[in-house]
Amino acid sequence: MRFLKQLLVFTLLSATLAAGWGVWWLNTPLTLPDATRAEAPLDVTITPGSSARAVARQLVEAGVDTPSSVLYAWFRLSGHAREIKAGAYELALGTTPRSLLDKLVRGEQALRSVVFLEGWNIREVLAALRASPDLTQDLEGLSMAQVMALVGQPGRHPEGRFYPDTYRVVKHASASSVLQLAAQTMEQRLSEAWAQRSATTPLKNPEEALILASIIEKETAQDSDRAMIGGVFSNRLRIGMRLQTDPTVIYGLGESFDGNLRRRDLERDSAYNTYIRAGLPPTPIAMPAMASLLAAVRPAETRALYFVARGDGFSQFSATLDEHNAAVRRFILRR
Repeated sequence: MRFLKQLLVFTLLSATLAAGWGVWWLNTPLTLPDATRAEAPLDVTITPGSSARAVARQLVEAGVDTPSSVLYAWFRLSGHAREIKAGAYELALGTTPRSLLDKLVRGEQALRSVVFLEGWNIREVLAALRASPDLTQDLEGLSMAQVMALVGQPGRHPEGRFYPDTYRVVKHASASSVLQLAAQTMEQRLSEAWAQRSATTPLKNPEEALILASIIEKETAQDSDRAMIGGVFSNRLRIGMRLQTDPTVIYGLGESFDGNLRRRDLERDSAYNTYIRAGLPPTPIAMPAMASLLAAVRPAETRALYFVARGDGFSQFSATLDEHNAAVRRFILRR
């Protein structure tokens, strides 16, 4: 009888010690690789369809210095083993087993920002993707036709098809997935803008709206001028007057443009030379933001047919050639 009492006491003491150790372990920071101590988080990828046992193994293989059997036991005892979500995670110094499981169950994956700026062309977009160290580069070596097919836009010219914005994506997401998201966003924004078009717009379809919006985007950074510029170009399109806009000519010059637009450039024929050819160019020339999309489809009601940069970031608008020439003398020639 005395032996049984001693055994019971020993068992209770062992259980108490085990429980105490368990509570201590759950709230004690996990041992991570030394590189993590330099404030570089530990990357961990949990593959889709992984069991709790496989998740524990993947964590240890990534560098978590704890027996996978202990992690697995914790996942099972927590009752949340089936709720762990696949994805790319970062473990910082100080991560405990408890906070680790919370992160995995909530699916708090490591996110990164990719920024596309208004007015960028496709070369600048691709350069931004290549410059991101946190993306999986899957566009290298592909032609533009192959890139467009990969992002769900087969047969389309790439210019202007991606909406300028800041995109939050999972770390190690593919570059093509970011492009696909930006393309889908542009389709949505363009559709929203086209649904708000003026009844008197000379534009025939959303494609023409996108082209005109891209020109407006390159002509001004001032929101207050966008609708007026849209009005000038709409007036010109209605009467068959050439748009005569420098940004289309510059786009047509491509990488050969050295920052100085010369008279010979304005006289050289190309599909994008709106000084020589009437109507809109064949494709967008840049990525327009929503403000430019709306300015294209809902232009200001104005008699203006001309505008010139004032030198302060804004434009001077004129209804007649004489007024425009006077504005050129004042703001450009300083006479």
